[in-house]
Parts: sequence; C-alpha cells; structure tokens
Amino acid sequence: MFKKASLVAFASAAALLLAGCGDDDSDNAASPGSSSAAGGGGGGSEQITLGFAQVGAESGWRTANTDSIKKSAEEAGIELQFSDAQQKQENQIRAIRSFIQQKVDVIAFSPVIESGWDAVLNEAKRADIPVILTDRAVDSEDTSLYKTFLGSDFVLEGKKAGEWLVEEYADEPGPVNIVELQGTTGAAPAIDRQQGFADAIAGESKFKMIASQTGDFTRAGGKQVMEAFLQAHKDIDVLYAHNDDMGLGAIEAIEAAGLKPGEDIKIITVDAVKDGMQALADGKINFIVECNPLLGPQLMDAVKKVVAGEEIPTRIETEETTFTQEQAKAALPTRQY
Repeated sequence: MFKKASLVAFASAAALLLAGCGDDDSDNAASPGSSSAAGGGGGGSEQITLGFAQVGAESGWRTANTDSIKKSAEEAGIELQFSDAQQKQENQIRAIRSFIQQKVDVIAFSPVIESGWDAVLNEAKRADIPVILTDRAVDSEDTSLYKTFLGSDFVLEGKKAGEWLVEEYADEPGPVNIVELQGTTGAAPAIDRQQGFADAIAGESKFKMIASQTGDFTRAGGKQVMEAFLQAHKDIDVLYAHNDDMGLGAIEAIEAAGLKPGEDIKIITVDAVKDGMQALADGKINFIVECNPLLGPQLMDAVKKVVAGEEIPTRIETEETTFTQEQAKAALPTRQY
C-alpha cells in the first residue's frame, strides 16, 4: 500500500517513471480483458496504484473514455491495473475483489448497472481502500462506500434533449410521435436520460412516446430495435437515442426503409463522439447533447488527493454543451473523440 511521504520524495519518484501504457494481459490481471498500464517501473513503495474496472468497449464514447484514463494515468505517473468487464456486472465485481487482494491504493469503476454493489464496496471499505465512481453512479444509500462520483448529470442531459424538442415543435399542433432507444437496462445514464427527457416534454400533450426499448448502448442494438419500431409504427416523427452509437445504428435502419434520417424522422442523441458529430454535420442527426468521456485528468487528480488524505467534493461534474448542425461543423476539425 502507498505510504505517505514528503512531496519532494513523491515528486522524485514520479520523475523516474517511464511511459508504458498498454493492453497486454498479465499474471495479476483482474478479470477478462484486464491489463496493466503504468508510468513505468521502479516506482517502488512511493508509486500510487489505481485499479480501474471499466464497463466495456460498447461504444465510441467508452473507447474514448478508456483511452483518456490510460493516457492520464501514464502522464500522472500512476500505475494502472485496468479491467474490461465486457458489460457484465459479475466481471466488475470479480475485478474489484482482485484489486482488493492486490492491495491497490485506490479503486475506481464505472458501474455496469446501478444496483448490487454494497457487498463488494463494503469489502473495499474494510480493506481501507477508497473507491471513486466514474461516469455512472450506484443506488446505495451508504454514501460512505465511495469518496466521490465523477461524471455527468444524466438527468440534465435528457432535459436538454427534451427542451430542444419542445422548441423545435413550438409552432406545430401535433401530435408528435416519439420513439426512444434506451441505454442498458438498469444503467444510471439510461434511467436518468429517460427521466430528464420525459420531464422536459411532460407539459406538452402533443408529444406522444409511442415506443421505448433498450438498444444496450450499441450500434447493432440501435439498428435492430429501430427496424422493429419502423415495422410496428408508420407514423414516427422523432427518435430520441440515449447515445450516438444507437442513433447511428438507427440511421442505417431508417435509410434501409427508404426514409431520410433528419428529415422524415428527426433524431436527437447524447454523447457527441466524432461519428455522431459527423452525422449531425451531414444533417442525419438534428441535435446532440454532449457527454464528455475525457475524464482521465480529473480522475487522476482525485486519486492523488484521496491518497494524500485531502478532502474532495462528493460529486465532481464535467463541463458539457450541446450541438446543432452548424456548431458540429465548426467543432469537428478539432474534435478529440
């Protein structure tokens, strides 16, 4: 375990680190898809070790999030034990228990779903290993099981999507028939983005949610569910997708049905990854609410403060915006993800 040392000693140890972020499996891998990425060797007892259990690689957003965490750990001189849970909660729990056995200094993870974490988080608490939640929250009533939540306000994201829709159809009598592609069932962003959107359009009786189903945050899932929506409903006006990847899959289904995405069916998505932004710039998506995946720098800052015994906020939010077609065109040349 990391032992407190003077700032000078810590800086000296960090300066000796070598670049070495990688994806190779190792003998101490935490679970399927695990890897070790460190600032280098020779850190000794002064180097911080972070165990991170990722959801998976289900979308462009998640890939960018993983890359940010690995790169930021390397730059911060933090040894990273990384595990890909492949969208299975049991894999994440197994990884966290492995991190506890390894006696890492901090555990961070993005929960696959909200519920079912108290037992393993209590194990981390008994081992005196602090936990940081990233991107997604848990529904535990015991907030002492984790130090902070770092991520977005998903309810606000859904609200922004709904507010755009209300403004877009302000002068039309309706009805406006909406279909919704939900994220993974039980996941915080799926629950909250649905709630925020519903709240935003609740005061307008012309908006009708005629179908809502999970596409599991994947492009393939979005395409498959949208195909079913199109077969069941001939009067779809709007698609609200909880992430860009599902929206992009839905675009394939819409085009295959002989319809024009962005015109025949207006499309709202969340994330603002490059592929989604390009579709927005091309007019196939009408509005995107940003969800910033580049959490690595903030996470490493929080890890260092927790290890040093400093107080940190119980919630750390990321700065995000929204994009129209013209804004997407302006942002694309310098888009990082």
